[in-house]
Amino acid sequence: MAITFYDLCGRDAKRFSPYGWRTRMALAHKGLSYDLELVKFTEKHKLEFSGQQLVPVIVDGDRVVNDSWAIAEYLEDSYPDRPSLFGGPAGRGMAKAINAFVNTTIQPLLGPLIIADILEHVDPADRQYFDSSRQQRFGRPLAEVQADRDQKVDGFRKALEPYRAVVGDRDFVGGSASTYADYVLFGTLQWARCTSPYGLVAQDDPIHAWFERVLDLHAGLARGEPAA
Repeated sequence: MAITFYDLCGRDAKRFSPYGWRTRMALAHKGLSYDLELVKFTEKHKLEFSGQQLVPVIVDGDRVVNDSWAIAEYLEDSYPDRPSLFGGPAGRGMAKAINAFVNTTIQPLLGPLIIADILEHVDPADRQYFDSSRQQRFGRPLAEVQADRDQKVDGFRKALEPYRAVVGDRDFVGGSASTYADYVLFGTLQWARCTSPYGLVAQDDPIHAWFERVLDLHAGLARGEPAA
């Protein structure tokens, strides 16, 4: 039985969830096919069977797994004959630390830089929900949240230094081949690529070259989702 993958979609079925991208890259890395179920922001009822309301979710036989990190661990443990996502126990620990770093540091810095741009890619049926829920989260209109991004982007770029220090002298975080440690940050930057034209990373930044390499992985899977 094929895996079923529930992922967020926006306007014209565009998929831009940062966590969904982590799972998309993990499935591709493992060479696993799946049936896709798209979920809009206002279609959380589609996920009720999972006991929560957030994507990504996968169903594999009688197993239901939600949360991108939990999914990565499940795929690694359930399909050990496929290419490893972590490259061993030490790599799993490194990826878990990076996952926490991106979730708690990078993603919160990036969101305010592109939040109003994201609204333009939300399905029309979801626009009111997205706008009101994010205004409530930030405490002001989304255009105001994003208005001073030219002053804030330097802080975001500086926060990328741990990744920059690694990929400045190697192709990927783990060396010559990609691992889940790459897909974590990639998912967040791909979220921005798909929803905002704003230049977050300079072209001479090692992060930019690394991101381009990840875009080319798995037969250019990620390039198939057009940039904003």
